[in-house]
Amino acid sequence: MHIVTFVFTLLECAMFCVQLALYLIRPADRHRRYFLVLLGLLIVYNITGGLFPDPTIDIPVHIQNIVAYGTGFLTAAYFPYYFYRVFNLRLLRFHALYGVPLFLLLPFLLFFVISYAWHKDLWLAIRYGVVVPFYYSMVLLWAILRAIRVAYRENRNKKRYMEEILMYLAVAPWSAMTIIAYFELGQLTEALFTNLGFLVITALFIYRSVTLSRAEQRQLDSLRQLTMDTEVIRMNCVREMLTPRETEIAVLLCHRLKRREIADKLFISGRTVDKHSENIFLKIGVTSREELLAKLNTPS
Repeated sequence: MHIVTFVFTLLECAMFCVQLALYLIRPADRHRRYFLVLLGLLIVYNITGGLFPDPTIDIPVHIQNIVAYGTGFLTAAYFPYYFYRVFNLRLLRFHALYGVPLFLLLPFLLFFVISYAWHKDLWLAIRYGVVVPFYYSMVLLWAILRAIRVAYRENRNKKRYMEEILMYLAVAPWSAMTIIAYFELGQLTEALFTNLGFLVITALFIYRSVTLSRAEQRQLDSLRQLTMDTEVIRMNCVREMLTPRETEIAVLLCHRLKRREIADKLFISGRTVDKHSENIFLKIGVTSREELLAKLNTPS
Protein backbone atom coordinates (compact mmCIF):
# COMPACT_ATOMS: atom_id res chain seq x y z
CA MET A 1 0.00 0.00 0.00
CA HIS A 2 1.34 3.42 -0.96
CA ILE A 3 2.07 5.72 1.97
CA VAL A 4 -0.39 8.33 0.63
CA THR A 5 -3.17 5.74 0.47
CA PHE A 6 -2.27 4.56 3.97
CA VAL A 7 -2.43 8.10 5.41
CA PHE A 8 -5.76 8.83 3.73
CA THR A 9 -7.16 5.54 5.01
CA LEU A 10 -6.12 6.26 8.60
CA LEU A 11 -7.64 9.75 8.49
CA GLU A 12 -10.87 8.46 6.99
CA CYS A 13 -11.15 5.65 9.57
CA ALA A 14 -10.82 8.23 12.35
CA MET A 15 -13.41 10.40 10.63
CA PHE A 16 -15.73 7.41 10.26
CA CYS A 17 -15.59 6.72 14.01
CA VAL A 18 -16.42 10.34 14.83
CA GLN A 19 -19.28 10.53 12.33
CA LEU A 20 -20.66 7.17 13.48
CA ALA A 21 -20.75 8.42 17.09
CA LEU A 22 -22.58 11.57 15.98
CA TYR A 23 -25.02 9.48 13.95
CA LEU A 24 -25.77 7.20 16.92
CA ILE A 25 -26.59 10.32 18.93
CA ARG A 26 -28.99 11.47 16.21
CA PRO A 27 -30.03 8.41 14.18
CA ALA A 28 -32.69 10.43 12.36
CA ASP A 29 -29.97 12.40 10.56
CA ARG A 30 -30.26 10.74 7.14
CA HIS A 31 -27.68 13.02 5.53
CA ARG A 32 -25.06 11.77 7.95
CA ARG A 33 -26.17 8.19 7.24
CA TYR A 34 -25.61 8.65 3.50
CA PHE A 35 -22.25 10.27 4.24
CA LEU A 36 -21.21 7.32 6.42
CA VAL A 37 -22.02 4.89 3.59
CA LEU A 38 -19.91 6.94 1.17
CA LEU A 39 -17.06 7.17 3.67
CA GLY A 40 -17.22 3.42 4.39
CA LEU A 41 -17.10 2.59 0.68
CA LEU A 42 -14.10 4.85 0.18
CA ILE A 43 -12.23 3.24 3.08
CA VAL A 44 -12.84 -0.24 1.69
CA TYR A 45 -11.86 1.02 -1.78
CA ASN A 46 -8.58 2.43 -0.43
CA ILE A 47 -7.76 -0.75 1.47
CA THR A 48 -8.50 -3.15 -1.38
CA GLY A 49 -6.90 -0.90 -3.99
CA GLY A 50 -3.82 -0.49 -1.80
CA LEU A 51 -3.36 -4.15 -0.92
CA PHE A 52 -4.58 -5.94 -4.07
CA PRO A 53 -3.25 -7.55 -6.15
CA ASP A 54 -0.51 -9.11 -4.06
CA PRO A 55 0.74 -12.61 -4.99
CA THR A 56 1.94 -13.16 -1.42
CA ILE A 57 -1.62 -13.00 -0.10
CA ASP A 58 -3.31 -16.39 0.04
CA ILE A 59 -6.15 -15.33 -2.28
CA PRO A 60 -6.19 -16.01 -6.05
CA VAL A 61 -4.95 -12.94 -7.92
CA HIS A 62 -8.00 -12.79 -10.18
CA ILE A 63 -10.25 -12.71 -7.08
CA GLN A 64 -8.14 -9.90 -5.64
CA ASN A 65 -8.54 -7.92 -8.87
CA ILE A 66 -12.29 -8.51 -8.94
CA VAL A 67 -12.60 -7.26 -5.35
CA ALA A 68 -10.34 -4.24 -5.95
CA TYR A 69 -12.15 -3.14 -9.10
CA GLY A 70 -15.51 -4.02 -7.55
CA THR A 71 -15.07 -1.60 -4.66
CA GLY A 72 -14.10 1.09 -7.16
CA PHE A 73 -17.21 0.49 -9.24
CA LEU A 74 -19.41 0.46 -6.13
CA THR A 75 -17.96 3.73 -4.89
CA ALA A 76 -18.42 5.35 -8.29
CA ALA A 77 -21.97 3.97 -8.50
CA TYR A 78 -22.95 5.31 -5.08
CA PHE A 79 -21.63 8.80 -5.78
CA PRO A 80 -24.58 9.97 -7.98
CA TYR A 81 -27.06 8.42 -5.53
CA TYR A 82 -25.42 10.34 -2.68
CA PHE A 83 -25.80 13.64 -4.50
CA TYR A 84 -29.37 12.79 -5.53
CA ARG A 85 -30.49 12.02 -1.96
CA VAL A 86 -28.46 14.50 0.09
CA PHE A 87 -28.74 17.55 -2.16
CA ASN A 88 -32.18 16.69 -3.55
CA LEU A 89 -31.00 16.85 -7.16
CA ARG A 90 -34.22 15.53 -8.70
CA LEU A 91 -32.81 15.55 -12.23
CA LEU A 92 -30.44 12.76 -11.16
CA ARG A 93 -33.22 10.35 -10.19
CA PHE A 94 -33.06 8.24 -13.36
CA HIS A 95 -29.26 8.00 -13.29
CA ALA A 96 -29.07 7.30 -9.55
CA LEU A 97 -31.74 4.56 -9.57
CA TYR A 98 -31.50 3.05 -13.07
CA GLY A 99 -28.63 4.42 -15.16
CA VAL A 100 -25.84 3.53 -12.75
CA PRO A 101 -26.91 -0.13 -12.32
CA LEU A 102 -27.23 -0.53 -16.09
CA PHE A 103 -24.13 1.29 -17.32
CA LEU A 104 -21.69 0.92 -14.41
CA LEU A 105 -22.54 -2.15 -12.36
CA LEU A 106 -23.76 -4.38 -15.19
CA PRO A 107 -20.53 -3.99 -17.26
CA PHE A 108 -18.52 -4.79 -14.14
CA LEU A 109 -20.58 -7.94 -13.55
CA LEU A 110 -20.25 -9.08 -17.17
CA PHE A 111 -16.59 -8.30 -17.83
CA PHE A 112 -14.86 -8.28 -14.43
CA VAL A 113 -16.80 -11.03 -12.66
CA ILE A 114 -18.12 -13.48 -15.24
CA SER A 115 -15.74 -13.00 -18.20
CA TYR A 116 -12.55 -12.28 -16.22
CA ALA A 117 -13.13 -15.20 -13.86
CA TRP A 118 -13.16 -17.42 -16.94
CA HIS A 119 -10.25 -16.15 -19.08
CA LYS A 120 -8.11 -14.54 -16.27
CA ASP A 121 -6.95 -11.79 -18.65
CA LEU A 122 -7.16 -8.52 -16.69
CA TRP A 123 -6.20 -6.31 -19.63
CA LEU A 124 -9.02 -7.79 -21.69
CA ALA A 125 -11.48 -7.16 -18.87
CA ILE A 126 -10.30 -3.55 -18.53
CA ARG A 127 -10.27 -2.97 -22.27
CA TYR A 128 -13.91 -3.95 -22.75
CA GLY A 129 -15.34 -3.60 -19.25
CA VAL A 130 -14.49 0.08 -18.83
CA VAL A 131 -15.62 1.29 -22.27
CA VAL A 132 -19.31 1.68 -21.46
CA PRO A 133 -18.67 3.09 -17.95
CA PHE A 134 -16.15 5.55 -19.44
CA TYR A 135 -18.63 7.05 -21.91
CA TYR A 136 -21.46 6.87 -19.43
CA SER A 137 -19.38 8.73 -16.83
CA MET A 138 -19.17 11.63 -19.30
CA VAL A 139 -22.94 11.61 -19.73
CA LEU A 140 -23.41 11.34 -15.98
CA LEU A 141 -20.94 14.16 -15.35
CA TRP A 142 -22.95 16.44 -17.62
CA ALA A 143 -26.18 15.34 -15.91
CA ILE A 144 -24.77 16.07 -12.44
CA LEU A 145 -23.44 19.49 -13.46
CA ARG A 146 -26.79 20.34 -15.05
CA ALA A 147 -28.69 19.16 -11.97
CA ILE A 148 -26.47 21.30 -9.72
CA ARG A 149 -26.94 24.35 -11.94
CA VAL A 150 -30.73 23.97 -12.03
CA ALA A 151 -30.97 23.33 -8.27
CA TYR A 152 -29.03 26.48 -7.37
CA ARG A 153 -30.27 28.76 -10.16
CA GLU A 154 -33.45 29.84 -8.35
CA ASN A 155 -31.80 30.82 -5.08
CA ARG A 156 -28.47 32.48 -5.66
CA ASN A 157 -26.64 34.35 -2.92
CA LYS A 158 -23.06 34.45 -1.71
CA LYS A 159 -23.35 31.45 0.61
CA ARG A 160 -25.27 29.32 -1.87
CA TYR A 161 -22.79 30.23 -4.58
CA MET A 162 -19.89 28.93 -2.48
CA GLU A 163 -21.80 25.70 -1.84
CA GLU A 164 -22.41 25.31 -5.57
CA ILE A 165 -18.69 25.81 -6.33
CA LEU A 166 -17.79 23.13 -3.76
CA MET A 167 -20.19 20.72 -5.44
CA TYR A 168 -18.55 21.29 -8.83
CA LEU A 169 -15.12 20.68 -7.28
CA ALA A 170 -16.35 17.48 -5.64
CA VAL A 171 -17.71 16.11 -8.92
CA ALA A 172 -14.61 16.76 -11.04
CA PRO A 173 -12.26 14.12 -9.48
CA TRP A 174 -14.99 11.48 -9.55
CA SER A 175 -15.36 11.81 -13.32
CA ALA A 176 -11.72 10.76 -13.74
CA MET A 177 -12.13 7.38 -12.01
CA THR A 178 -12.91 5.45 -15.21
CA ILE A 179 -9.98 7.13 -17.00
CA ILE A 180 -7.64 6.08 -14.18
CA ALA A 181 -8.99 2.52 -14.31
CA TYR A 182 -8.67 2.28 -18.10
CA PHE A 183 -5.11 3.59 -18.35
CA GLU A 184 -3.97 2.07 -15.03
CA LEU A 185 -2.30 5.30 -13.94
CA GLY A 186 -1.09 3.89 -10.64
CA GLN A 187 -2.11 3.82 -7.00
CA LEU A 188 -0.77 7.29 -6.15
CA THR A 189 -2.76 9.03 -8.89
CA GLU A 190 -5.83 6.99 -8.02
CA ALA A 191 -5.56 7.79 -4.30
CA LEU A 192 -5.03 11.51 -4.89
CA PHE A 193 -7.99 11.91 -7.26
CA THR A 194 -10.51 9.91 -5.26
CA ASN A 195 -9.52 11.12 -1.80
CA LEU A 196 -9.03 14.77 -2.66
CA GLY A 197 -12.47 14.74 -4.23
CA PHE A 198 -13.83 13.19 -1.06
CA LEU A 199 -12.18 15.91 1.04
CA VAL A 200 -14.21 18.46 -0.91
CA ILE A 201 -17.36 16.41 -0.24
CA THR A 202 -16.43 16.34 3.46
CA ALA A 203 -16.00 20.12 3.50
CA LEU A 204 -19.38 20.47 1.82
CA PHE A 205 -20.98 18.04 4.28
CA ILE A 206 -19.56 19.90 7.29
CA TYR A 207 -20.63 23.25 5.83
CA ARG A 208 -24.20 22.05 5.34
CA SER A 209 -24.30 20.37 8.76
CA VAL A 210 -23.22 23.59 10.47
CA THR A 211 -25.73 25.61 8.47
CA LEU A 212 -28.60 23.23 9.32
CA SER A 213 -27.61 23.08 12.99
CA ARG A 214 -27.63 26.85 13.23
CA ALA A 215 -31.04 27.02 11.57
CA GLU A 216 -32.42 24.38 13.97
CA GLN A 217 -31.00 26.27 16.94
CA ARG A 218 -32.66 29.49 15.79
CA GLN A 219 -35.98 27.65 15.49
CA LEU A 220 -35.59 26.14 18.96
CA ASP A 221 -34.75 29.55 20.42
CA SER A 222 -37.85 31.04 18.85
CA LEU A 223 -39.99 28.16 20.14
CA ARG A 224 -38.66 28.53 23.66
CA GLN A 225 -39.86 32.11 23.67
CA LEU A 226 -43.43 30.90 23.21
CA THR A 227 -45.55 29.91 26.21
CA MET A 228 -47.70 27.00 25.16
CA ASP A 229 -51.31 26.98 26.31
CA THR A 230 -52.83 23.54 25.77
CA GLU A 231 -56.40 24.82 26.17
CA VAL A 232 -55.86 27.52 23.56
CA ILE A 233 -54.39 24.91 21.22
CA ARG A 234 -57.40 22.62 21.71
CA MET A 235 -59.87 25.48 21.14
CA ASN A 236 -58.11 26.44 17.92
CA CYS A 237 -58.15 22.79 16.81
CA VAL A 238 -61.94 22.76 17.25
CA ARG A 239 -62.20 26.05 15.37
CA GLU A 240 -60.14 24.58 12.53
CA MET A 241 -62.55 21.61 12.48
CA LEU A 242 -59.97 18.97 13.36
CA THR A 243 -61.23 15.55 14.40
CA PRO A 244 -60.72 14.44 18.03
CA ARG A 245 -57.80 12.22 17.00
CA GLU A 246 -56.24 15.00 14.93
CA THR A 247 -56.63 17.32 17.91
CA GLU A 248 -54.77 14.89 20.15
CA ILE A 249 -51.93 14.61 17.64
CA ALA A 250 -51.84 18.36 17.01
CA VAL A 251 -51.42 19.01 20.76
CA LEU A 252 -48.59 16.50 20.98
CA LEU A 253 -46.93 17.97 17.89
CA CYS A 254 -47.04 21.39 19.50
CA HIS A 255 -45.46 19.91 22.61
CA ARG A 256 -42.55 18.80 20.38
CA LEU A 257 -43.04 15.06 20.80
CA LYS A 258 -41.35 12.94 18.15
CA ARG A 259 -43.26 10.76 15.71
CA ARG A 260 -42.46 7.53 17.57
CA GLU A 261 -43.30 9.10 20.94
CA ILE A 262 -46.71 10.18 19.65
CA ALA A 263 -47.37 6.72 18.22
CA ASP A 264 -46.46 5.04 21.53
CA LYS A 265 -48.49 7.48 23.59
CA LEU A 266 -51.64 7.04 21.50
CA PHE A 267 -51.09 3.32 20.74
CA ILE A 268 -51.12 3.83 16.98
CA SER A 269 -48.60 3.21 14.21
CA GLY A 270 -46.03 5.71 13.00
CA ARG A 271 -47.68 5.67 9.57
CA THR A 272 -50.99 6.68 11.14
CA VAL A 273 -49.25 9.56 12.89
CA ASP A 274 -47.79 10.68 9.56
CA LYS A 275 -51.18 10.52 7.84
CA HIS A 276 -52.93 12.52 10.57
CA SER A 277 -50.06 15.03 10.66
CA GLU A 278 -50.38 15.54 6.91
CA ASN A 279 -54.13 16.14 7.25
CA ILE A 280 -53.55 18.57 10.13
CA PHE A 281 -51.03 20.60 8.14
CA LEU A 282 -53.37 20.72 5.13
CA LYS A 283 -56.41 21.79 7.16
CA ILE A 284 -54.57 24.50 9.05
CA GLY A 285 -52.48 25.61 6.06
CA VAL A 286 -48.99 25.20 7.53
CA THR A 287 -45.88 23.33 6.43
CA SER A 288 -43.91 22.84 9.66
CA ARG A 289 -44.31 22.33 13.39
CA GLU A 290 -43.12 25.86 14.04
CA GLU A 291 -45.90 27.32 11.90
CA LEU A 292 -48.41 24.91 13.48
CA LEU A 293 -47.46 26.00 16.99
CA ALA A 294 -47.48 29.69 16.07
CA LYS A 295 -50.99 29.39 14.62
CA LEU A 296 -52.60 27.11 17.19
CA ASN A 297 -51.00 28.73 20.22
CA THR A 298 -52.44 32.16 19.43
CA PRO A 299 -55.72 33.04 21.21
CA SER A 300 -58.49 33.71 18.69
